[in-house]
Amino acid sequence: MEVRLLPSDCQIGKTYGFDSRCGSVLSLPRDLAKTAGTDGWISIVLGWMASMLLSLVIIRIMEKNPEHTIFELLSTYFGKWLGKGLGAVWIMFAAYSASLAMFATIHIIKIWIVQDIRNYILMILFVIPIYMITKQGIRMIGLFAELVLMVTLWIPILLLFALKDIQWMYLFPIGKVGVFPILSTIKSTIYSFLGFELVFILYPFLKDKKSASKGIVIANSLSMIVYVMTTIACFIRFAPSEVTDYVYPVLNLLKVIRLPFMERLEIICLSFYLFMIFMTIIPYLYTAALGISQLIGKQDHRNVLRILLFLWILLPFFFIPTSSQITQMANLWGITGVYSAFVFPIFLWIYGWIFHFVRKEAKS
Repeated sequence: MEVRLLPSDCQIGKTYGFDSRCGSVLSLPRDLAKTAGTDGWISIVLGWMASMLLSLVIIRIMEKNPEHTIFELLSTYFGKWLGKGLGAVWIMFAAYSASLAMFATIHIIKIWIVQDIRNYILMILFVIPIYMITKQGIRMIGLFAELVLMVTLWIPILLLFALKDIQWMYLFPIGKVGVFPILSTIKSTIYSFLGFELVFILYPFLKDKKSASKGIVIANSLSMIVYVMTTIACFIRFAPSEVTDYVYPVLNLLKVIRLPFMERLEIICLSFYLFMIFMTIIPYLYTAALGISQLIGKQDHRNVLRILLFLWILLPFFFIPTSSQITQMANLWGITGVYSAFVFPIFLWIYGWIFHFVRKEAKS
């Protein structure tokens, strides 16, 4: 039975999972300040523009093949074997993205909340809800994304309580670092916007495909607003040199908030933040499971999903990545992500236009 996604499911899911790299927003102000200083928020806007354009390109590609996922589309364009080979590359990228997000999540939780807990225990605790949601398919993932939006919408607003003893002059003069540092920092913002390439998977399940472009624009814009608001809050609360001293400036910003009825606010927010991180892990994991199932000719993705999650549970017994290893893995993911989300859609768009033009000429 075909599962259909409502337009609102896609919009919310893309905003909090498919579009935003939820693990990176905690360190985004630091990454931007290293190169562009307090002009880093400009790079976010430019990265938003680039991701918006590429998202619309993907929509145009899928409009010509509305009932096919990327795996079926590749076989149509490039033939059975080459298409499956390219599909396997996509599967590896999706599985790698989900695994990296999981490792980074466990690492952050161990640093900030429960230092002494074993990695495999956290892995098992996280795998249970991830499996329960992912096994249900796209519609359940979309519904979960709506729930995530409702239970985490207050977190960006909470940052307003940290805006005491701020210095707006830290932001001025705008453009003081010059054009080239701002442009070179766009790479960091692109990493944060990665995820929109999963429209290649989501589009066939949309019930109202005409609203896809509108959903893309809304989702990317919401992500951009959250990133800009969070980054500027860190820039005007901390000195420019101080931002780069923190690994996760957003968590340090939450630490300065003092409420009479609550302490250690960053731990509470980080606990809710897990929902958003799950909305990074689940779509990529579903993509990998769905892709493998389609490559081997199976309709049900749940058996493949169980195998992937079982491997995840076994992995902490053999490999526990350090902070530097996670950073290296993230750098590799960023490079492959740029190719999969930015270079690949442009190539596929041009190739698809030629493919459909030649086939139309052949028929006539």
